[in-house]
Amino acid sequence: MAWWATRTVPPSTESRRGDRDGEVLLLADHVWDGVAERPSQQLKVLVRDGRIADMGREVRADGVRTIDLGARTLLPGFIDCHVHVLDSGLATSSVGHQTLAALPALRQLLHNGFTTVRDLGCADQPITIDLRQAQADDVIEGPRLIVAPNLISARGGHGDKQPGLTARYGIEVGTLGDGTAEVVRKVREQARHGADWIKFAASGGFGSVNDEPAHVTYTLEEMRALVAAATDLGLPCAVHALNDEAVRRAVRAGVRSVEHASLASRDTLAMVAEHGAYLVPTQYAMLGFVDKLDDDEYWQDKPAFIREKVRRHADRLRAGAEHLADSDVTIAFGTDASVIPHAETWREFGSMVSNGISPLRALRAATSVAAELLRQPDLGVIRPGAVADLVAVAGDPFTDIDVVGQVEFVMQSGVVRRSPVRASGTWSEQHTVTPRAEHTDVATRTSRS
Repeated sequence: MAWWATRTVPPSTESRRGDRDGEVLLLADHVWDGVAERPSQQLKVLVRDGRIADMGREVRADGVRTIDLGARTLLPGFIDCHVHVLDSGLATSSVGHQTLAALPALRQLLHNGFTTVRDLGCADQPITIDLRQAQADDVIEGPRLIVAPNLISARGGHGDKQPGLTARYGIEVGTLGDGTAEVVRKVREQARHGADWIKFAASGGFGSVNDEPAHVTYTLEEMRALVAAATDLGLPCAVHALNDEAVRRAVRAGVRSVEHASLASRDTLAMVAEHGAYLVPTQYAMLGFVDKLDDDEYWQDKPAFIREKVRRHADRLRAGAEHLADSDVTIAFGTDASVIPHAETWREFGSMVSNGISPLRALRAATSVAAELLRQPDLGVIRPGAVADLVAVAGDPFTDIDVVGQVEFVMQSGVVRRSPVRASGTWSEQHTVTPRAEHTDVATRTSRS
């Protein structure tokens, strides 16, 4: 039995309140549904039993508790398609230590408006499977988790986490497989753990010791065997791939999403688009390294080899960001947290926009397009029947994308997880607060009309 299954943890005040209400009416001056080119004005959204029951300017909801979000913009809950909630620096720590250390990160992600995340793997323990179940059972607070438990990697590749231990003691840290038979076995082991996705590394990386971003670490034959085994088990594949050849081989093998593609050319991106694969670019994490190349203080606590790799590839990394903005590839939002702090995942929006991606494309990437990638049609949109994952930001993200860093209201499956209002077990009558002087108040009230 999983460690958390033997404990009964009381839900937060907001969870109890949301569960008891069952039906809530949200009012907002601006509502964006996850698809439209612009927000609509003065809409009401009725939430019942964790789903959106109705929406429009005229919604009958007599006697329903009401949350007035005022001038804020109401959007679908954000979806991050590339996170790591476990700290890779703790890969050789106990399972308990790694699990407990993930809880603050999960809570931070949720309170930043990310109601769903796809976790793309830790080293060699399927810890996120238990975290997924704990979140679903409301034992822990965080985004719903869609999980690739571990990164399948060639030996000496991006997922070979402690090659020094292997050389000295014969201990392998990672989910490592070479050759078609072994990679197929690794896929089946992931499925046995309960994987939602399979992730593998087709190239080297910036943070791995023994390889280079320009390396290709699996043959096309190995990739095809891996993807075919996953497909037979109904599992889509995501691939860590930075350079042209790695991306092209993976796309030919049939992956559903390509992660990073930071060094990809225009022609390679066109191939990704032609094959209908999704791209998760994680630009803030990668270009953040480039922007800080000359900041010695920033690099004091980081391995010197990462800085050297970034320096060698800096020009191509900048060019890759421009290629993406000009491409027709379908972009899904992802951040690569914990490479960046979990508190800063919202900055990916600004990075995308500053690199030429429109606010609409960036916002869709984190809502409706992300839901399409994850095959979750009830997420990422505001429409009747969809799951009531909703966030409100203090401003208009279509004119100032950075307001996504000012999430002030979070609802997940109809349960209020974050609100500036603080009340004792019930919604307060005409209770208002102003968390920041420049922001409009949030009012909550009981409506009996």
